[in-house]
Amino acid sequence: MSEGTIAIASDHAGPSLKDIFKAKLEERGYTVLDLGTHGEESVDYPDYGKAVGEAVASGEADRGIVICGTGIGISIAANRIPGVRAAVCHDVTSTKLAREHNDANVMALGVRVIGPEVALDCLDAFFATEFSGGERHVRRIGKLG
Repeated sequence: MSEGTIAIASDHAGPSLKDIFKAKLEERGYTVLDLGTHGEESVDYPDYGKAVGEAVASGEADRGIVICGTGIGISIAANRIPGVRAAVCHDVTSTKLAREHNDANVMALGVRVIGPEVALDCLDAFFATEFSGGERHVRRIGKLG
């Protein structure tokens, strides 16, 4: 079931969800690269999005997960790294389509906009769903740079 190493990070809004995800992933046989933060003291989300993005782009991690209040800011930070395709996921459908159509390699979640059960469903979908491939999706992803 394991695909290797997963980089994960959050700003101060998400360490509790990050820790839940980390435990779930380790139970499933993944190696988790926890890039912080580890408390609720205010930090700058771009630093954590960048760290996960760099880990994925360099091959240090196979996929990544970033968490902040909405998932938006931290996904923008991750997407600034060439080779990263971070998608904000709000539910199972958006998560599956991000993997199937966009070959998302980083999932971004917002703890202030979705609950923990939906977040866990998104986690399952992110790792259960494969990129569908096909000429049109490959062509479109190529245009993302």
